[in-house]
Order: sequence, then C-alpha cells, then structure tokens
Amino acid sequence: MRTGQVEASSQEAAINLLQGYGLFVTLLQEAKSPFYQRRITIFSRISRKDVVMFSRQLSIMFRSKVSLIEALRVLSAQIKNPDFKERIFKISEDVEAGTSFSKSLSQYPNIFSAFYVAMVRSGEVSGKLSDVLNYLAEHLEREYHLTSRAKGALVYPCLVLFVVVMVLVLLVVFVIPNLKKVLENTGQELPLATRIVLGTSDFARDWGLILVIILAAVIFFGIRYGKTPAGKKVFDTFSLKVPLVGNLLKMIYVSRFSENLSTLVSGGLPIAQALETTKDVMGNVCYKEAITKAKEAVRRGDNISSILGEYPHLFPPVFTQMAVVGEKTGNLDTVLMNIVTFYQQEIDTTIESILGLLEPALIVFLGGIVGGIMLSILSPMYSMMTF
Repeated sequence: MRTGQVEASSQEAAINLLQGYGLFVTLLQEAKSPFYQRRITIFSRISRKDVVMFSRQLSIMFRSKVSLIEALRVLSAQIKNPDFKERIFKISEDVEAGTSFSKSLSQYPNIFSAFYVAMVRSGEVSGKLSDVLNYLAEHLEREYHLTSRAKGALVYPCLVLFVVVMVLVLLVVFVIPNLKKVLENTGQELPLATRIVLGTSDFARDWGLILVIILAAVIFFGIRYGKTPAGKKVFDTFSLKVPLVGNLLKMIYVSRFSENLSTLVSGGLPIAQALETTKDVMGNVCYKEAITKAKEAVRRGDNISSILGEYPHLFPPVFTQMAVVGEKTGNLDTVLMNIVTFYQQEIDTTIESILGLLEPALIVFLGGIVGGIMLSILSPMYSMMTF
C-alpha cells in the first residue's frame, strides 16, 4: 500500500492521474493546505512559453523513438503547471484509447491553435509527425521570441510615462500648493505661465478624483467595446495607422501569414484550407477579412497574389510581387519562407530603431514638462529676490 499527495484540479482528475501510473485508488481525500501554500489560480494560466517547452520536449522524445503515449505521460509528470499537466495527461489517455493526437489537441483550442492542430494532422497523414513536431517547436519559439521582443519594447516607454505621471502628481498635490502661498503673499502680478500652472494645480486638486473616475470608466467601456466585433475592427484598423507602431504591426502580421501559409502548404494542405487555418491565427480583423476573400477567390480558380494585391495597405507590393513569382514557379511555400526571413530582419531593425528614438524623446519630454513647471513657479520667486 502506498500513500501520498497528488495535485489536481478535481477529484476525478486526481483519480485519472493516479490510475495512469497503474495505481488502484482506495481512499482519496482533499488535503487542506495553509492559505499561504494554496495555489492562486489567477496566475496558473497556460502560457505560450509552456506550449513552446512542451512542443520542444515532445519533438526531442519522438525523434528519440519514444512512443507518443509514453512521451505524453512522461511530459505530463514533469510539467509544473498543474492545469497544463492535467490536460496533457488527458490527451495521453485519449491517444491510448485510440483517438488521434490531432483530435485530442483540438479539444483545447485555447491552448493549441487551429494552426497547431492542422500541422499535427498533416504530420499524421503524411507519416512525418516527428518532422512536424520539430518544426512546430521552432515555429513557436520564433513566435514567442517575436512577441517577447515586441512586449519588451513597450516596457521602457511605459516606465517613463509612469514616472512622468508620478512626478506630476507630486508637484500638483504637494509642491505647487505650498509655493502658491509664497507667491500670493508677494502681492506682485504673476506671469501668464505661472497663473496657468497654479490654475491647473487647483483644478486637479478639486476635480482630480472625478477625472480619475471618468478616465477609469472610459477605459472600462473602451475595453468592453473593443471585445465586440465592431469595436475590434475599429481598434484593429486604428492600430495599423499609428505612426511607427502601425508599420511594425503590418510586418508582424505579414510575417505570421507567410510562415503559417508556407508551412501548411508544404505540409500538403490545399491552399483554400491552408488560408482558412491561417486566417484563424491572425490577430487582426482587417487581415482576416482580406484572407477570407483570398480563400474565396482561390476556390474560384484565381491566384492569391491577385486578390491580396487589392490590399496594398495590408500587404506591401514586395510581398505581392514575390507571391506572384512563387505561384508562377510552383514554389510558393519556399518564396513565402524567404518573405518571412526578410520581414523578421526588418522587424528586429524596426524595433531597435523605435527604441532608439523613444528613449531620448521620452527623456526630453519628461525633462521639458518638469522643467517647464518648475521654471514657471520659480521665476516669479527669483524676480522677487532680485528686486
């Protein structure tokens, strides 16, 4: 007889997990842990990094001639995320029961995208599941790296803006009101800039709380509206028109479209089906609509390049021209991967350029605001002292 503890989200999941290791459960009770040891479920979501690591490890084990079922069981035992652990174990059970690997993955669309499932299905049909898993690991690592770089580029600007807001709050709430009393006691007429700063400080102190509530309400309803189809289209269209950021987003979307379509086509999927799957992994409504029209045109017998060429604001001419060459030579998948290589280099260069511009610009912005406020307050005091 063996005793111990197992971590699972439910009693049924714990029983399935134990039975998977050949154990017969005679008694199962929920363990009461101290509050500081309890798992905080809000932080236990399955991240993209978890999927990247799973794909890489599964690829290595599969290439090492480990059976798929055994590989899934080993990975489910060593995965730290309890939610992900439970799902991988359930997938291993489904595969052992005769369900295809791709169908088991499709039960968790929030974890494994339509592209991921389609690639696994093509690998099962072609008998090249090992190669597909290896590619998926590399593909997800590139996607993860790209997303991490894009998010990392926003850290510094957000930090500087946070510092600007904190400095302004300190000036308006604590510094300027004390200096205002000194300036009013002088009896001299204050400059226009000084009066504007003092008036702004009084307005912020009197109405600041209401302004914060209004701002929070605008953000809340803006987020709610952005989740609706109409709101998402408005925000997606606007994001592509933002200077600097819009061009970067376009390159990211074109690179994602090219890589996913190339991989699916080279995996043996019909172009129309590959376009449908690629559309599902695009994060922008504008691109989804263009790809949908391209899919319909392909089913009528038209070329992809002729349809996407009608959207020069989404697909640059260089992409369209290279796609034309790929279709004429019958090497569309190879040409699309060349486009991916080109745009990945452009993305890295653009991110570095944006960071190079933002850092000095934000420093000048911060210094200009704080310096301007202090100059407008201190200049009357300096004039009084010299007088």
